[in-house]
Amino acid sequence: MAHCKIPAQEMTANASKNFARAMKILEESGLLLVMGLEIPDVCRLVTSRRIKGSWWGDPAGQEIFAVSEMLSDHADITVTKLISGKVTFVHRKLWQKLVAVGKARDEWQMRNLTSQGKLLLRQLDKEGQLITNKLGSSFGKRPGDTARELELRLLVHSDQVHTDSGSHAKILETWEHWAKRIGLRGKSLDSEHARRFFEKRIDEINKKNAGFGRIPWQPEKK
Repeated sequence: MAHCKIPAQEMTANASKNFARAMKILEESGLLLVMGLEIPDVCRLVTSRRIKGSWWGDPAGQEIFAVSEMLSDHADITVTKLISGKVTFVHRKLWQKLVAVGKARDEWQMRNLTSQGKLLLRQLDKEGQLITNKLGSSFGKRPGDTARELELRLLVHSDQVHTDSGSHAKILETWEHWAKRIGLRGKSLDSEHARRFFEKRIDEINKKNAGFGRIPWQPEKK
């Protein structure tokens, strides 16, 4: 389905307004989805309605993309699969806690990790950073799936990039490598303390928004 064409000037004004609204949510709660009913998300922020299926085909798709790109590029925002396995914007004020959880290699992260996942994690520990389109078959027939396995367990930080060939790939980093690269400073936190913080925060967001978001170490709600 083709996107509805929105005049550039109007879209820029709307995108700027909705970006400011998104940033306010992130500054207050620290978390925002691109799309999902679990907690507040960019799609509903832009459209004031629920989108069924892919937002790319929605008439507001261009504006959703514009706002999401502005958030992704912002110096105070990073992207993870923190909430319900979905793309989640995380504000800088939560980064120390995010790193503490991610680098802990706790039992919930390592339990039943595939052999390819373990291999990729060991390779990342050696090199600090890898790009998925350069991964060989030793990481599975579809290395992107192996990367996703690590992402969903918060074992790595990832950024999506466009390759020279025009395709998409992900840059994977250990949390230590990412924190050093961006100059994240501060006292190291205990992973258990950080997990309790996120549990409390998502509970607060759920209650405020009648949501049902969950974090990776929590069981799915039936």
